[in-house]
Amino acid sequence: MNSHSTQILNVDDNDGARYAKTRILQSAGFDVIEAANGTDALEMVRRLMPALVLLDVKLPDINGIEVCRRIKAESDSSSVLVLQTSAALTGRADKIRGLEGGADNYLAAPIEADELIANVNALLRMRRIQVDLRDSEERFRQLTDNIDDVFWMFSVPGRELVYVSPAYAALWGGSGESLRDDPGGWLEVVHHDDRARMTVRWERLAEEPHYDEEFRIHGADGQLRWVRDRLFPVRNSRGEVYRVARMSSEITGRKEMEALLRTADSNKNQFLATLAHELRNPLSPIRNAAALLGASGDGAAERQARAREVITRQVDHLAHLVDDLLDVARISEGKIVLRNEEVDLKGVIAQAIETAGPLIASRKHSLDVRQPNEDLWVIGDPVRLAQSVGNLLHNAAKFTPAGGAIVLGVDVTGDGADEQRRVRISVRDNGIGIDADNLPRIFGMFAQAAVPPDRAPEGLGIGLSLVSHLAELHGGRLEAASPGVGQGSTFTVDLPLLRVASGAPEAAPHAAEASIESGGMRVLLVDDNVDAMEMMGFLLAEMGYQPVTTADASEIEALALHHKPQVIVLDIGLPGVDGYQVARRIKGNPALAHIRLVAHTGYGSPEDRRRAQEAGFDAHLVKPAELSDLEAALRG
Repeated sequence: MNSHSTQILNVDDNDGARYAKTRILQSAGFDVIEAANGTDALEMVRRLMPALVLLDVKLPDINGIEVCRRIKAESDSSSVLVLQTSAALTGRADKIRGLEGGADNYLAAPIEADELIANVNALLRMRRIQVDLRDSEERFRQLTDNIDDVFWMFSVPGRELVYVSPAYAALWGGSGESLRDDPGGWLEVVHHDDRARMTVRWERLAEEPHYDEEFRIHGADGQLRWVRDRLFPVRNSRGEVYRVARMSSEITGRKEMEALLRTADSNKNQFLATLAHELRNPLSPIRNAAALLGASGDGAAERQARAREVITRQVDHLAHLVDDLLDVARISEGKIVLRNEEVDLKGVIAQAIETAGPLIASRKHSLDVRQPNEDLWVIGDPVRLAQSVGNLLHNAAKFTPAGGAIVLGVDVTGDGADEQRRVRISVRDNGIGIDADNLPRIFGMFAQAAVPPDRAPEGLGIGLSLVSHLAELHGGRLEAASPGVGQGSTFTVDLPLLRVASGAPEAAPHAAEASIESGGMRVLLVDDNVDAMEMMGFLLAEMGYQPVTTADASEIEALALHHKPQVIVLDIGLPGVDGYQVARRIKGNPALAHIRLVAHTGYGSPEDRRRAQEAGFDAHLVKPAELSDLEAALRG
């Protein structure tokens, strides 16, 4: 325990006594300096700061008790240990006076060598413990004062505040002083949905001094924040919990990231389900059309020609899906290259309308095209620009209930003097609209808006993301606006304008009206995919069935009562109502309840099959169905 670096000041006016004590201390390995009076002792303490002063009470100039008081009164020397000694003042009252004067211990003469060394070592051990404790407290305070987490300490069971770090004010918005007056005041800013739970935790702090909770608070700036709050017991030497320590960390960022990940996971699952649906939808008419290519007999040539048309059209649709996926991948990796040239927007608009025309016509929408007489020229890739406007028209057609109105407008903004002139290509519809919460995320990858009630989900949720990226590559941007759900939407591509030239307006192509063709066991086919319905009807006729077809959900019951089919093959996504509701309606009609119901859908998860069974379907076919599976479903 001794060290040559430990210096002791020996103060005594008796030369013999002073010499004896010095020799004892030196033999124990201490560095000893001496003083014969109080004045010298105080000066040496200020200058040398010894670890301990061995101080005789009776001195010629200043009483030893006063010397001790002055040493302890100075902030620089207050930690210097004082061991008082006396040969004359040896009574109990004398010891009390010495200790009350600030001495750390008191020894009465005669003092034995081992007693002196033992007392000195005990005091030095105490001093080292105090120094270590003070250093530890200082490190702790520096740590807690410089972290964003709130560190608290409360007594048990009283729940008085022992300590709270400065971060409390930044996170909670209160002061440590107010918390000392009301230790439970931190509960006041806890969100009302979480407050009851945390109040129970606070009230049971002594019985349950350990927890790990997450809750919300209204922070210092008034914003809602998430906090992770952990409580730990602090035990004394007897193992009893006498305090609890808390650590509160803001986790708002983590919670927001978790929400984003949940949304991304939901989008991923929806995307995969929709991808399967989108791929199965064209595969079903392709398979049926392929089977019809080998048809013979009356009308075979006409059916084969129609089958080839269906295969071509549906393969084009598949190619479009794959192209969209590849385009998004290229844009994400920065690999897409524009073939820029001077482009007349009239040609871009005409190409986009030609691409989207069939879908617009099949949905019985009106299309109003409004563009200036002048030719508007931009720098860009004509194929990509037409693709962008075509995607917006496709979206408007898909997400507007049948018989809707679509307006495609082209306008020029800016005067060309103080600001660059720009051209804005807008597509406005009166469809399902977008709520305010969805507007910020509508351009996100795989984001899907809710579909109208007369449409099954379709598209991969990458169309708007693709258009947005392409607009940015052309130095422009895509904007979305909607008054709200059910009030339509407007999407606008804003591009830099190169020049304006005179020209004649071009008429927009008119989309042809879609037609429906209708044709043993009697089978009623219900599907809003005309190609799929037509090909399955041809195929069933070839197989000896008597098919009746419709794409109108409102006709199902009337057709069933008139034709008396033994089986109804029903698509789940139908105009005006979904197939589950139709199935319940049929099974609830005594005149139709005996008819066998077969679900024919692009959705094939266990959940989809369960919902079909609960709705009353007798069989569930996933597009494209094998002929053997189809026949088995028809015959039960």
